[in-house]
Amino acid sequence: MAVPRNIKIRNRRFTRRALMLGTAQIGLFGVLGWRLRQLQVVESSKYSLLAEENRINIQLLAPRRGLIVDRFGEPVATNTDRMRVFVLPELTQNLVDSLDRLGDIIDVSPNVRARVLRLARRQSPYIPIVVDDTLSWQQFAQLNVMAPGLPGIRTDILSVREYHGGHHMAHIVGYVGAADREEVREAPVTRLPGFRVGKTGVEKGLEPKLRGKAGVVKLEVDAHGNAVRKLETLASEPGREVVLTIDAEVQKAAMERLKDERRAAAVGLDVRTGEVLVMASTPSFDPNDIVYGLKDGVWQSMADAEDDPLTNKAIRGQYPPGSTFKMVTALAGLEAGVITTKTRFHCYGGYSYSNAYFGCWKKRGHRATNVRKAIKESCDVFFYKVAERIGITKLSAMGHKLGLGETYEFGLPLQKPGVMPTPGWKRANLGKPWYGGETIIAGIGQGFVLTTPLQLAVMTARIATGRAVVPRIVRPDPDEQVAEAEPLDIKPEHLEIMRESMWAVVNEGGGTAGRSRLPIAGVEMAGKTGTSQVNSASSGRKSSSLKWHQRDHGLFVGYAPADNPRYAVAAIIEHGGSGSRAAAPVVRDIMTALMERDPVGKPGYVSRDAERKTAGGTARGGES
Repeated sequence: MAVPRNIKIRNRRFTRRALMLGTAQIGLFGVLGWRLRQLQVVESSKYSLLAEENRINIQLLAPRRGLIVDRFGEPVATNTDRMRVFVLPELTQNLVDSLDRLGDIIDVSPNVRARVLRLARRQSPYIPIVVDDTLSWQQFAQLNVMAPGLPGIRTDILSVREYHGGHHMAHIVGYVGAADREEVREAPVTRLPGFRVGKTGVEKGLEPKLRGKAGVVKLEVDAHGNAVRKLETLASEPGREVVLTIDAEVQKAAMERLKDERRAAAVGLDVRTGEVLVMASTPSFDPNDIVYGLKDGVWQSMADAEDDPLTNKAIRGQYPPGSTFKMVTALAGLEAGVITTKTRFHCYGGYSYSNAYFGCWKKRGHRATNVRKAIKESCDVFFYKVAERIGITKLSAMGHKLGLGETYEFGLPLQKPGVMPTPGWKRANLGKPWYGGETIIAGIGQGFVLTTPLQLAVMTARIATGRAVVPRIVRPDPDEQVAEAEPLDIKPEHLEIMRESMWAVVNEGGGTAGRSRLPIAGVEMAGKTGTSQVNSASSGRKSSSLKWHQRDHGLFVGYAPADNPRYAVAAIIEHGGSGSRAAAPVVRDIMTALMERDPVGKPGYVSRDAERKTAGGTARGGES
């Protein structure tokens, strides 16, 4: 029986549609199978990791900051524990409700509540917000017991910095504070609430060494972010212990000696190794006040204070060196051959150059003067003439050779370089040419010449030893090889002339610092006074008749013992008047403290880190 035509047509259509549908189904299942293979085989590691990240919460553990001690192991910066409570907004179902529940256990003031809510709106919900970091042990224990009923509320123990030197060590050790934006980008651990990084002093200069390495805690969490169990803990590595070259006892004595000065600084170091034993700057501050939080307006008042207590004037104070610079001029003249020990210039109380007149501090003049007498009695005219003959370029080069105009990488950041001027420097910075009269006044440490107390101490140590002494403020480990300073490229006989002249300044009749001889039998100090004019009003007038800010700066540099140099000290008393009256007695007293205590002659402390590295190490070892 024949199939009707219309049925044949309908069957063909059905077969065609079935084929198309089957093909589509096969294609769909093929794509689905390919995608399943892609997810489960090809990209399985990627999605396993994502799933693992959803299941596992990784938290960083802040490392304990390394300790800082002085050369004899006396604590300078240590850590103390503080118990705190914080909130993780992402893990709270309702932040306000969580704060209400927390308020039933501890006091959550309206100001604290407002701060927490404000931070929760501004920052990522995954960043913890500290509610209180002064919990008592009872409150800490109660919060831990009630933790299951406090969603998003966490407790921990925070390591907080504690400083033991107070005002005496503040400018050396510095202080820690919250990380800024750049520091947060560099190290994720700095995001942890309460984590602190070094802001000034050794805390900042040795930050990588002191910080340590963060640890990690891996927690398995449920869909709501609640911890189910602890999977793994990688302990943090504490920062390394730092042993300073500073002698805390002598440092305290130096700060006490300067406490009556409005603004002053002094640096004392070991001339053989460059180890800084004393670095005093006044006025100062207590870093503990900053670490534990200053009251509103206190920080700004400190930052705006006229006497600038936050600035370490020993490395950041830039001053005209005055007559302490005359050794630089003398050495430059001797090395250039424009003067010898027999050269004599006549001083009649001043010197005319071009159409200008440059006076000597001694109005009657020093008469015939050689280099030894010029340093001993600090004759300005002698050095005017030497500077004119050698020129500013050679004068500046000698200053650099003796350590002026330099900064040193030794653990203290934010140093100022001072200025050893040249024609190129003036053109680049002031856009003006160099004039001959500027060379004349540079010869006595005035004009554009600027130095720091640290640089002056280094200069003194280099003259005393004839070596390119470089300062250091961290003691080397027992197994660390410390290279001896290279000899200076200055003729030894010229350096010996400077030493003999500096000895005469203190120990010979007519010297400008005769009243500052050391009160130690058999020990003599060599040095040089300096008085730098900072205001034209001081010319020819007594300091007592001037306002404080109009008075000259007083400076003195010295080393002792003169016949076997071991210590060098430089001091500046801002607006203190003459160096012989203001600064020389300060150096005398600090030098006396150094000589009597003799810190470089005593065995120093060996850090626990060094002991672990050195087989058979002991708590105390010999000097390097």
